[in-house]
Order: sequence, then structure tokens, then C-alpha cells
Amino acid sequence: MAVFNHVSFDEHEQVVFCHDKESGLRAIIAIHNTNLGPAVGGCRMWNYQSDDEALTDVLRLSRGMTYKNALAGLAMGGGKSVIIADPKTENREQLFRAFGRFVHSLGGRYYSAEDVGTTPADIMIAHDETPYVLGLEGMSGDPSPFTAMGTYLGIKAAVKHKLDKDSLKGLKIAVQGVGHVGYYLCKHLHEEGAELFVTDIHQASLDKVATDFGAVVVAPQDIYALDVDVYAPCALGATLNDTTLPQLKASIVAGCANNQLAEPRHGEQLKQMGILYAPDYVINAGGIINVSFEKDYDATKSTAKVEEIYNTLLSIFKQADEQNRTTAEVADEMARAIINGTQA
Repeated sequence: MAVFNHVSFDEHEQVVFCHDKESGLRAIIAIHNTNLGPAVGGCRMWNYQSDDEALTDVLRLSRGMTYKNALAGLAMGGGKSVIIADPKTENREQLFRAFGRFVHSLGGRYYSAEDVGTTPADIMIAHDETPYVLGLEGMSGDPSPFTAMGTYLGIKAAVKHKLDKDSLKGLKIAVQGVGHVGYYLCKHLHEEGAELFVTDIHQASLDKVATDFGAVVVAPQDIYALDVDVYAPCALGATLNDTTLPQLKASIVAGCANNQLAEPRHGEQLKQMGILYAPDYVINAGGIINVSFEKDYDATKSTAKVEEIYNTLLSIFKQADEQNRTTAEVADEMARAIINGTQA
């Protein structure tokens, strides 16, 4: 399994492969860049089909965190971790204690938090072994509502730019993935009068949004081709690819999933199709913004910082139009300038 010449290596500072025989832990911690501060990013638990798949995911997610934290104006670098295990495993205490010990061994170069497949309760277990975790219960807590808030505001920014509308009332929005963040997002969208179409691999999650928000449930393979205004990918990454893009009828792609573009060229393809893309690490930064207020937590200040996502996206959209470039290229360039200290 090559690392240094991996297609997603992108000058990572450190990649740590973690194994604990007693608990069965198999994990990877990736530290992409610490120019702006210690690397911060959540821990994902997923039943990866191979170690290569896990490595690719953690490298892409870690780089995304560097860019996300930079454009959110946070004094944090980018990192991420993945645990290779079934998210439904019951062996959580042993796993997260072992994981916490590995995080601790990095001496504060990396701070973890919850992510897909993990919970604040899991992070509290890791906290028994290390202080280098964030999003703790009784402090900033579950970041999901703030990720959802930022995504909702990002959708509003995209609708303002593309459709010149200040309200989402009457708009059709397809939400792919209605877990913790997706549910809160649907709540915001429903309260503003959007018409929701949803899909998920978990029937209980679908039943809840259908009951609470009158959402129309569709099969996973049907979500792409719906005649809607906005497609909001809120599950796992790479859903914008050679197979799905030709199916899209939405004029806007704006959702909270990480690494939505399977490859950078798919950002150019969206542009050629006339579809406005909200760069994922910009629109989904609400959770990490909330976590950044952990030590002296203030929900009001956190909310105000999350609300800045709206104007950041409007700036990216405007610049992309003016320069005839993709929104992803513009966002990456802005982030790199911040990371390297070369911004105007």
C-alpha cells in the first residue's frame, strides 16, 4: 500500500497506522497541514472494503479539513482519522480507549472529534485517554446542528446567486442522506417552505423525515435524476461522478457531504452543465466552527461565525463567474493563500 506516491497524498505531514491487538482497533490518522495550528478533524468509523479504500478516504478528508479550517478563518490545521470497523459494533469502549491512546501519542499535533459512524459519546470515551479531543458533551457538544445550519445558509446563498431568490419557499430540494446532519437540514428547509425529496440507506431515518417534514421518499438510485432545483448530497463522498452527473436536472449542487467531486474534473463538468456547485468544505464548515469555540463555549458567537458561510460562498460564486473558473478552483486558491500566508 503506497503512501508517498498515493494520488491523494498531497504533501501530508504525517500518516499514522494504528493497531491495537487487544481491542482489534485498526485505524489511520492523517495530518495534512499544521501551518495554521494543530490539525483538527473528526474520526470516521466505516466498514471499508480494503485498507487502500480507508487510506484514500482519510487522505482526502484530511486535506479537505485543511482547506475547510482555513476558509472558515480558524486557527487550525487539517487532519482526519478513520477506524476500519462496522459503525454498529458494540465493542466501542475498548476501540475508543485504544484510539484515544494513539491520538495522545501525537502530543497535540492532532485533535479528534466525532464524524460519520461515531458520536460525542465515543469521543468522551477517547477523552478518558487524552485531552486532545473536541466536541465534548457539556461543552460544544454535537456539531451536527451547526453543520446543518451552515449547509442551509449555503443553499440560500446558492439560490440567491443562481436563481436570484431570497427565499426557499416552493423550491424542490433533493437531500441524499438524512442522518444527524441531514435531519436538521431538512428541518431548516421545511420550515422555510421547501418541498423535500429524500433518500437514505436507513429506513428509520427516512420514516422520520417523511413524518416530521412531509418529505417524499425515493430510492437511492433515483435521487440524481429528480426534476428539482437543488441536489443536496449529505451522505458519503464522490457522488458527483461520470455516472451521476449526466442524470442531474438540478441547477444547484449544495450539500454537507465531504469530497463530493469524485475527481477535480467533475467540477469543470458541473460548470459546463450550467450547474452551480457550492464547494463542500466551505458549505459544511459549521460543525468545525462550533467545535473551535470548545474551550470558552459561546453558542451565540459560534452561530455568528457559522453565518459567515453565506457571504464566503457568495464571494466564491462571484469570483468564479468573473474569472470564468469553477467554484472549486476559486475556493482552493483562496484556501491555499490563507494556508501559505499569501492572501491579499
